[in-house]
Amino acid sequence: MSNIKPLPAYLGQRYHGWKATTYTENEPWYRRLSEVGQNPRAMVISCCDSRVHVTSIFGAEQGEFFIHRNIANLVPPYAPDGDHHGTSAAVEYAVSSLRVAHIIVLGHSQCGGVAGCHDMCSGQAPELEKKTSFIGRWMDILRPGYERVKDVEDEDLRKRALEKEAILISLANLQSFPFVNAAVESGHLSLHGLWNDIAEGGLEHFIPEQGFVKV
Repeated sequence: MSNIKPLPAYLGQRYHGWKATTYTENEPWYRRLSEVGQNPRAMVISCCDSRVHVTSIFGAEQGEFFIHRNIANLVPPYAPDGDHHGTSAAVEYAVSSLRVAHIIVLGHSQCGGVAGCHDMCSGQAPELEKKTSFIGRWMDILRPGYERVKDVEDEDLRKRALEKEAILISLANLQSFPFVNAAVESGHLSLHGLWNDIAEGGLEHFIPEQGFVKV
């Protein structure tokens, strides 16, 4: 544990600023959140990318969203094999324990994980093909999407199309979870796919039979 260091000074300073202002001004609300527990309206599955600011995009208050982040906002298929499944565990908790009303898969432009999948599948990133690559094995989830967009001639458009495939594959995989399907069929849960254009501040949502449409 000798490699563990104290918190960087600038983060400590930011914390004290938050505690003296935002927390102090809203202390009753924070205490209520602590005592009552969380009751989020929706689960948002988004990318780890630091540019994707979920709560800012939707103007969400603390406690409103149950947020799970991973590389390229992917959901793996249902696989009850006794192994470690962080994303699947988060989905199970959101649906079975928190009983969220919505699950939103939020993809975005210039996604590094999607670009890595593109390069791996097109033979430009052999290091990602290794069994020891955590990123490569995770991005295997998106391989079927690459097969559907690989013939798009323009590389930028191909990668953008693959970003949206990541959302569609995740939505399809969500529906392979029995408890997700049961909640959807009972009318207690709805699934949504969104894509955020970081540069333009744009947001598109997926509509069956129409594709991705601006919100």
